[in-house]
Amino acid sequence: MTGTGKFFVGGNWKCNGTTESIKKLVGELNDGKFEESVEVVVAPPFLYIGQVIGSLTDRIAVSAQNSWVGKGGAFTGEISADQLVDAGVKWVIQGHSERRHVIGESNETIGKKSAYALSKGLGVIACVGEKLEERESNRTTDVVFEQLQAYADAISDWSNVVIAYEPVWAIGTGKVASPEQAQEVHAAIRSWLGDKISPDLASATRIIYGGSVNGANCAELAKKEDIDGFLVGGASLKGPEFVTICNAVISKKASA
Repeated sequence: MTGTGKFFVGGNWKCNGTTESIKKLVGELNDGKFEESVEVVVAPPFLYIGQVIGSLTDRIAVSAQNSWVGKGGAFTGEISADQLVDAGVKWVIQGHSERRHVIGESNETIGKKSAYALSKGLGVIACVGEKLEERESNRTTDVVFEQLQAYADAISDWSNVVIAYEPVWAIGTGKVASPEQAQEVHAAIRSWLGDKISPDLASATRIIYGGSVNGANCAELAKKEDIDGFLVGGASLKGPEFVTICNAVISKKASA
């Protein structure tokens, strides 16, 4: 079974950028020549979302990096999906390993946050992935399926969900899962979706890879049948390189 959805590339800027550096990056993205057959999204820090939406080409949608579990109120430091929609944001990243393992969010919390964001019309980039010790003890699929189940327990409509497989040991480390390693997990995720949700959903859902993706390795990764795009960290802060990664869809089509 292979994916049928449009190639999808997200740029997660994480906690990086200044007014000036983001102005430069947006300029580079506005000048970029993107293949028509790729959906492109960038996720600036909350502080700069207004600046980015006000200056970025309509060709690229804007995502938030996180959102609160419900609507607004007395939740100091949080931002609700309602506010993101009001600001023109189209997507939100949920369950990123840094939220799980640095901030301490549970699978259950991530599922609830995702469901609330979806209920407000946001698309959700739902992250899953194992730590190095979990991979070394052959628990990769156990961990990933447990994380997927927490999303499934909360989400009823998956049509606006993109799943991002991000092995924690490959994020920001320079270590990349080999195309074969990534394909193996992506195929397992698609099979899980087919078994637990529906075969139609399994083929329609984009499953993207994240973890030290760059201009040099994106083409080989894109050739794998179950890799439907990327969630890019550090390389998304370099406009021309990010455009190259988005256009890896050419390799995808060539190998189809």
